[in-house]
Amino acid sequence: MIESLGEFWAALLDRTPEAFWQVMGGVLVLLLLASSIAAVLKWRKPGATVDNLVARINAWWVMVAVLCACFVLGRVATLVLFGLASFMALREFVTLTPTRRGDHLVLCLCFYLAIPLQYFLIGIDWYGLFVMCIPVYGFLLLPAVSALAGDTEDFLARNTKIQWGLMLTVYCISYAPALLLLDIPGYENGNLLLLLYLLLVVQLSDVLQYVFGKLFGKHKLAPSVSPSKTVEGLVGGGLAAAGVGAALWWITPFTPLQSGLMALLIVICGFLGGLALSAVKRSLHAKDWGQMIEGHGGMLDRLDSVTFAAPIFFHVVRYVFA
Repeated sequence: MIESLGEFWAALLDRTPEAFWQVMGGVLVLLLLASSIAAVLKWRKPGATVDNLVARINAWWVMVAVLCACFVLGRVATLVLFGLASFMALREFVTLTPTRRGDHLVLCLCFYLAIPLQYFLIGIDWYGLFVMCIPVYGFLLLPAVSALAGDTEDFLARNTKIQWGLMLTVYCISYAPALLLLDIPGYENGNLLLLLYLLLVVQLSDVLQYVFGKLFGKHKLAPSVSPSKTVEGLVGGGLAAAGVGAALWWITPFTPLQSGLMALLIVICGFLGGLALSAVKRSLHAKDWGQMIEGHGGMLDRLDSVTFAAPIFFHVVRYVFA
């Protein structure tokens, strides 16, 4: 049994690109450094701010471990992971946006039909139906089912909220694992690294914009929407993240210049996604989408940048490189 288990893990490691482990090694070093700094800060200057920082770093350890495990286990595990993420993100969205009894059947269709169907279509490489299932058939079916319930109170507003929530949390987020189905000449079996590239640039951009904003931020970008976002944070953090993306060109099908430009595109789209969803939260008088991830808020708080960045990145790569 031990030999079989060893052979199983050896096969898993063999089919995972070596570059993946090199990048994850770099991430591990960064997390160890961050944890060490946080431990020193907690010893020297204990307080609520430092406790929040420690909680965020601990959450990053868990998130990186889960992502790493899913990537090693393969395509199906990755699709299941993102499917669960979409489920939890949609749940957070629906929880903050008021619904009525007449919406219950529509919500059941969103959670138990739309999510598994969307990720199943990606799993079987059905691109033509994957890109239109929710924005065409879903948008026609859901209001029709809602109308059959006979509840016309705020009908337009209720259905618009549900449709937009489904679009953001399921359709847009599903474009991240959809990178696995791209056929890029000369980049066979490298799509896992392309997904890793997208997630690294998105998350690093968020972190670096926050750091640059705290250190150098003076000019607020949209104080009524997101008080923490500054011009200095966006420019400094965005350029730094684009630089990291350029340095990671060797795990992508891009040249160093193309990689930097693609990273810059991800940064801009991610920023706009975070800003738009912050506006939604403010309109609902909420600070976070949820409390699932300690120090980070909810699932949608971590994936708000991905909702805008993933679809744009997918289509640019597909039309230019695939």
